[in-house]
Amino acid sequence: MQYHLSDSFVCAGLRRAEWTKPVSAPDLRRRFSLTEIPREAALTVCGLGFYELWVNGVRLTRGLLSPYITNPDDVLDYDLYDIAPYLQTGENVLAFRLGNGMQNAMGGYVWDFDRASFRSSPVLAFWCGMIFSDGRTEDWEADSLVRTAPSPVLWDDLRGGEVYDARLERAGWTLPGFDDGDWQAAQPAAAPGGEKVLCRAKPIRIEKILPAQKIRMDVLTYPDREESVSGYLYDFGENTAGVPVLRVKGERGQKIEMIFGEYINEDGHFDVSNIRFDFLRKEYRHLPPGVQKDIYICRGGEEEVYMPRFTYHGGRYALVSGVTARQAQPSLLSFAVAHSDLGERGDFYCSDDTLNRLQEMTRRSILANFFHFPTDCPHREKNGWTADAALSAEACLMNFDPSENYREWLLHIRKAARPDGSLPGIIPTTGWGFDWGNGPAWDQVLVTLTELVYRFTGDKAVIAENAGAMLQYCRYLKTRRDEKGLLAIGLGDWCAPHGDPKAPLLLTDSVISRDIAQKTAFLLGEIRRDGDAAECAALADSLYQAIRAHLIDEGTMTAAGACQTSQAMALFYGIFTPQDAEKAYARLLDFIREQQEHIDCGVLGARVLFRVLSDGGDADLALRILKQKTAPSYGEWLERGETSLCEDFSPYAEHVNSLNHHFLGDISAWFMEYFGGIRVNEEKTDPRRVDIAPLFPAGLSMASARFGGTEVCWMRENGGITLRLKMAEGKYGALRLPAGYVFADGRTVRPAASGEYRIVTP
Repeated sequence: MQYHLSDSFVCAGLRRAEWTKPVSAPDLRRRFSLTEIPREAALTVCGLGFYELWVNGVRLTRGLLSPYITNPDDVLDYDLYDIAPYLQTGENVLAFRLGNGMQNAMGGYVWDFDRASFRSSPVLAFWCGMIFSDGRTEDWEADSLVRTAPSPVLWDDLRGGEVYDARLERAGWTLPGFDDGDWQAAQPAAAPGGEKVLCRAKPIRIEKILPAQKIRMDVLTYPDREESVSGYLYDFGENTAGVPVLRVKGERGQKIEMIFGEYINEDGHFDVSNIRFDFLRKEYRHLPPGVQKDIYICRGGEEEVYMPRFTYHGGRYALVSGVTARQAQPSLLSFAVAHSDLGERGDFYCSDDTLNRLQEMTRRSILANFFHFPTDCPHREKNGWTADAALSAEACLMNFDPSENYREWLLHIRKAARPDGSLPGIIPTTGWGFDWGNGPAWDQVLVTLTELVYRFTGDKAVIAENAGAMLQYCRYLKTRRDEKGLLAIGLGDWCAPHGDPKAPLLLTDSVISRDIAQKTAFLLGEIRRDGDAAECAALADSLYQAIRAHLIDEGTMTAAGACQTSQAMALFYGIFTPQDAEKAYARLLDFIREQQEHIDCGVLGARVLFRVLSDGGDADLALRILKQKTAPSYGEWLERGETSLCEDFSPYAEHVNSLNHHFLGDISAWFMEYFGGIRVNEEKTDPRRVDIAPLFPAGLSMASARFGGTEVCWMRENGGITLRLKMAEGKYGALRLPAGYVFADGRTVRPAASGEYRIVTP
């Protein structure tokens, strides 16, 4: 289908909404007449921030929060529609409703989105092109014939919520024949300066509807404001993300307020203090707290159904006020779980309920934090924090198929880079995140996503798209090295237990910078940019020499910091040679014993610790650390009833941070790759290669994993292990056994082929 991306933008008016000065979301209509139905009809739409689309009354919007969440000075995303099936002879109408989105992100003031140079009222561009049976063509763009009027959406904000007055609804406004004579002509608007692209990211869809599991009376207090809200607390049973679905038969003008959150405090009351941000900038402290709040005003009469379109919420609970006891039934409010439509690629299940629950929590957190791109949390921030995505990307790719969304976001990452190659910590951004919140451990997202998408797909186009940015970033790293050739320029082992990271920033930044340079050298070599690859390889070697000279105690083979994170990272990233590894690994075990087999890592150490232990023959130790019932541990989350992964390992008595993060979610990939044994294209030579190399820890009696049609299941029985393998069509690889196990015929390696295998100890 041929299409055009128009930069002819219109708007309803120049006045934009402010936090305490609402402006209604605009409705827009464009009528046109046809004497015959075209053979082909294409429509491209860029609604900034968000849009809803109807063609002759049929809602066609590609997905929630379309087209994308972007800095429009960097990238303008458009959606493409085939509208031919919805056209008719005579009058036709294109109808749109616009939300603020990132174009006017009032609730993002903590990250300076309120100061964005592009900030304006919502704007719309569209192009309609038609081909008729005789080959004649017709096309037009948003123009002075677009009519506009205020909608019932009185106020909307991506983080704050939505206010909807159903009394202002206009029946039939999306249909032909509606009289819009009292509507105003749309005004021309300046086109943002970003690159125009057709959005390749998979749309945001509703996955399922959660009914309320429990309902009780409760009170929400704001201690710093001496305010409180009483209402009915709806518990949906899991901490997730999406939008509410309100069904009510109310009185005309009845005002229903819904506040969403994830935490019940030690007094047993609903609490949103861990996701509020209104107190973080002093100029906003006088404003009423408004995070994750929807307000619906009833039109009265028959049952009304409301679902907000220009916001979304994270949490498990909703406090509903303004309803009667008779209305406060389970049917009043449900929760539509939503996320980018990433599909289903793999999963894991085993004999240990702790691992199964953590697998479920990881998948839930990944999806709850995937709205177009990976976010850090679905409630407080909704920001594209770069480290979060890099650390969980392998788990995401093993469970789902985010490749197209990653490639779309990589474009936005490249556009956000400064000319020197440096990157911000959040993307999109208007400039926040360069002075704090970035650095190699965060910036690695550019290379990590490129490398993993290539590994899982084999498509070299993703390398070509990002080659220039990766090379420029490596050159940027050269400029930031100190006199010893090391780096300490960003965030380090974030969310370490009980305070500041034990691993020195000098070590974590330098080790990850070396990994970035190594991966960039490999990727550039794959597209025959051999000179650039050699430059990056030289940088990697130079960093290695500096790390060995200044950050490794050669006598004890201890990495600087003498802690779990430092030692595990040095082992995982190859800082210790094979000759050093035994001594270095023994030091890691020392650090684990010092903590009574508890995790003592932040996000960087946690990403590698369990893998290093499993590779070292201590998978059972890794499982004991994982399952500890006291903090800091994953097991402690289960003890207190969490249903999603938390931001840190702090117990409630110490600190309550976000309870729905995904950057500690690599455990899912660890489960699938080590206990399920599914290793996808480890050598990065052929994505058709899937090796099967399961471990059989004493703590498990059964484990199963699946990925892309390949399925592995093993169980202990009759004094040995029975392994059943189904290889996906077109895949090949080796079936390898860990030390201490052999097949019934005495071999330890054989071609991976579908079948049943008996495994014994020799």
